[in-house]
Amino acid sequence: MEIHPYLTTKTLVPENQESPIHFLRSQKIFPLPYFYRRNHFSYPFLLPNLYYLTIYGLVHHPSYFHLEQLKLMPSKSFVIPLECAGNQRDKFIPKVFGEQWKGGAMSQAEWKGVPLKDILSKACLQKDAKEVVFIGADCGRRTDTVGVFYYARSLPIAKALHPDTMIAYECNGQPIPFKHGYPLRLIVPGWYAMASVKWLQQIIVIDQPFTGPFQAVDYIYYPHKNSDANKKPVTTINVNSLIQFPLDFSIHDTGTIVIEGIAWTGNGVITQVEISVDNGETWKEATLASQHDEPYAWTQWSFVWEAYEKGEYIILAKATDSSGRTQPFAAMWNRKGYGYNAVQKVHVKIE
Repeated sequence: MEIHPYLTTKTLVPENQESPIHFLRSQKIFPLPYFYRRNHFSYPFLLPNLYYLTIYGLVHHPSYFHLEQLKLMPSKSFVIPLECAGNQRDKFIPKVFGEQWKGGAMSQAEWKGVPLKDILSKACLQKDAKEVVFIGADCGRRTDTVGVFYYARSLPIAKALHPDTMIAYECNGQPIPFKHGYPLRLIVPGWYAMASVKWLQQIIVIDQPFTGPFQAVDYIYYPHKNSDANKKPVTTINVNSLIQFPLDFSIHDTGTIVIEGIAWTGNGVITQVEISVDNGETWKEATLASQHDEPYAWTQWSFVWEAYEKGEYIILAKATDSSGRTQPFAAMWNRKGYGYNAVQKVHVKIE
């Protein structure tokens, strides 16, 4: 009987499901049925034939675009991982509230779309423009305030005009699946996935910081439990790695074990992954797969371990990127549980 991996459900309404990331080791691009799902509200009701993307605010030419118009414009495509800012939240000590993601609140796919800067160029930004707000079609109520809110996020002008920030309409060579943002999704390479607004329907250019709840309340690093001091926004993905094999607390026979995993960063590329099989006493470099053709994709790595002595071991993985960032041994605790990136740890027993 053939056995298939499956998504792990965290909540049904809204639907939040974790990818079986440990069981997709050989796949740089994830099949869409295994792509993780993160929602704040129930899925929106859409009429694709009447769906237009509108752009207004501080622009000289307020505009609207139908999906078919966007498909006629010059496009780009990149292999890009999307990682929920709360990925691995369950590892923070002391514990924090929120979806207790383990390691599968991230997936990777090939996204195709129109550079956002080309859309903004057609609308012609005014000189006072400071931020660009993106509003999705999903909406609902929050527990911390009164009223109905659409999911909305903003980008500073510089990030909005980055040549690789795009309005995507395809994922893995097909229209974006409805549950992942059909018909249009903003894709922001290098930033946590809260920035990549699904079901994109409005773009508003403004001259001051956006203060919507998903910008000014959520997706903020609060380093203190009872104070907002030193808070800062969640933006660039931290350098990180994941041991996909062997699994935590697994048992293996003596012999050769190939340790496998992925490493990723939002700033540059992965330049080194170090492995320890003795809980950090000694370190050796893993072999990195080539990634020169995909500037944003995660890096697959492997390490051959000759495990001929029986016993219990702790395997560690530590990644470094081209900007000089290295995974810390302890992640920066914050009360909403974002950006976990401590050195990966897996316990194994050799018999």
